[in-house]
Amino acid sequence: MTIEQYRQTYKEEDAVGWDCITAALEQIYGEQEPQHFGNALPFSLGGDNPLDGLSVYESTQQEDHFHLVSYGFSNLYYDEESIESDYSGYGFELTFRFKKQGDNNIHWAMNLMQNLAKYVFESGKWFEAFHFIPTNSPIRLDWDTALVGLAFVLDPELGSIETPHGRVDFLQLVGITQRELDLLWENPKLAETEKLLHTLSEGNALLITDLDRK
Repeated sequence: MTIEQYRQTYKEEDAVGWDCITAALEQIYGEQEPQHFGNALPFSLGGDNPLDGLSVYESTQQEDHFHLVSYGFSNLYYDEESIESDYSGYGFELTFRFKKQGDNNIHWAMNLMQNLAKYVFESGKWFEAFHFIPTNSPIRLDWDTALVGLAFVLDPELGSIETPHGRVDFLQLVGITQRELDLLWENPKLAETEKLLHTLSEGNALLITDLDRK
């Protein structure tokens, strides 16, 4: 897309990248209206949450689960300087599929994603498929869970999209145990994480995180 085409297609008030993310989700969820959580005060102006928004969809694929999607790692708004970029912003948005269980609380998962965003924005480091990270505590503090780390994989349904600002990969969080985390630390190569995630996907193709998994 040339700058002339960009100017003809979009206006300065358009949320160009944001709309591309929403369009990808609409292909899966149709007219489902997600629970959406935005920022009253932008992070750049002193707000607590670095992500511009989080949307939570309810999915019945495979088993009932929540599908959380971030808005904020990629370039969301009108930006003529980004139209020839290979990747939009950090080049990804995060997703998280987690099983409906117990109180069906979703806020712990949103806090988890916001904390990951703080890490990215403050360190300048980013995530790619088959990266992994310890969370230094159970991924949900008020739940008796053995999951104490996260691995990243391309979201099985969303994959990647091309936007006017470049490519966006939808990286899905997958909860992992201390035993699995230790195995990855012993051989921290992308191929080992890929192997683990392939094993976890057997019988769980969407890699839905179950807090009760041991």
